[in-house]
Amino acid sequence: MASFASQLVPNAETTLIDLNDYEAPIYSIDKEKEGFPESMQKLSQYMKHFDGYIVSLAEHNGSYAAAFKSILDWLSRIQRSIFNHKPVLLMSASTGARGGASVLANASNYFPHAGASEVITFSFPKFFDNFSQGNIINHELNTLLSQKVLEFQDKL
Repeated sequence: MASFASQLVPNAETTLIDLNDYEAPIYSIDKEKEGFPESMQKLSQYMKHFDGYIVSLAEHNGSYAAAFKSILDWLSRIQRSIFNHKPVLLMSASTGARGGASVLANASNYFPHAGASEVITFSFPKFFDNFSQGNIINHELNTLLSQKVLEFQDKL
């Protein structure tokens, strides 16, 4: 979804960050005492290069995926303002009817504390029914995402 949405922002250079490229141990204060993982230090520095962020979250048992939560914890300990006072288009997609609403609510409440200047949210339900061959096939969802992208673009 993040890749798809980034293509909707006109005249923007986008970079897809795959968090699988930034492995980190599960965060704990004991691990932090051993030092920050090099991958997290690199990601923290890399994130300073952007004017805004499009973040797409998976929902696991009503919350963040464990890997994302750990990365979020590490980054917040390196620099509290993870999102560097820039806007965030925050999205969730799921195969269910709620579209990841629980993780979206958790993240939209937390991200301003993590340096998001603005959080614009978009929930995408029933992914396999509404997305096919690289496109949103549900007209209402397509229109809503376009509106959210425009709102995000205005904040850049």
